[in-house]
This record gives sequence, structure tokens and C-alpha cells, in this order.
Amino acid sequence: MLKYVNTGIVFQEIPDEVTLSINLSACPCHCPGCHSNYLWEDIGTPLTTSELDRLVSGYEDGITCVCFMGGDADPQSVNRMARHLRASHTELKVAWYSGRSRVPHDVCRDDFDYIKLGPYIRHLGSLKKPTTNQRLYKRLEGEGFVDITSRFWN
Repeated sequence: MLKYVNTGIVFQEIPDEVTLSINLSACPCHCPGCHSNYLWEDIGTPLTTSELDRLVSGYEDGITCVCFMGGDADPQSVNRMARHLRASHTELKVAWYSGRSRVPHDVCRDDFDYIKLGPYIRHLGSLKKPTTNQRLYKRLEGEGFVDITSRFWN
């Protein structure tokens, strides 16, 4: 079961989008140097489809995207939430920030518009550094997923 700890409206995680970021707990990755290590614990409010609808309805006119931050302990549930958003909030884009190196085989990529992959490795830096191992992919119609990580680099 997914649980979320907090949410926020963010402008940097997904380029060109006003994003409702949902921070999911019980992260199994435990990356050294993680800036959100409080999310390692299994804490927070269960994220059901009705709770997701409630969160989105509070911002619906002001957001263009919903991003699940984490959820690596239960990627199938992240996928179910993404599928729900696709069906119920068709105007919104859907993103997932995962600490995994690859999308799990039983997750449908087409349920997402953006997917960030890769654990945080301190000496390689975050998405803002050209040396990062992390990658943000955007789904483009007819092209599949395209790496847009360089959009973060100054």
C-alpha cells in the first residue's frame, strides 16, 4: 500500500509543468546523501484513488501535472494511481520519480508522461549536474520516451 507524507506545488521537477508533487514513504532505495531520508520510514496517509482525487481537486485549476515522488516499494500501485489519473483527470500529465535504474517489467510506461530513473549517487550529483546518473524521460507521441535530462543543466 502506498502512503504519502506530504505534497507541494513544484516548478523544477518537471520542465514546463506546474506539478503537484506527492512524496511517498517506505522508500527501499536508502541512497546515501538522500535529501528526503524521512521517506525511508513507512509513515503517512494511505494513498487511495479517492485520496488522490481529493488532493488533485484542491489544485485542479492550478496544476498541469501530478508527480509521484518514490513508491519504489510498490511500483504496481504507483502504476495503478497513474492509470487512475489518466482516466479521471485527463487534462493532467503524470510523472514518476523512481530511484530504480529501470522501469519494472510489470509497470506500463504508457501510463506516464514523464519518468525519472536512477538512484541518487552523491559524487555524480543530482539531475542539475551533467555528471548525474539520473535521467528524466518524456514520452513523445510516436517517438516513445526521450531523455530530456539536459534541460536541467545550466
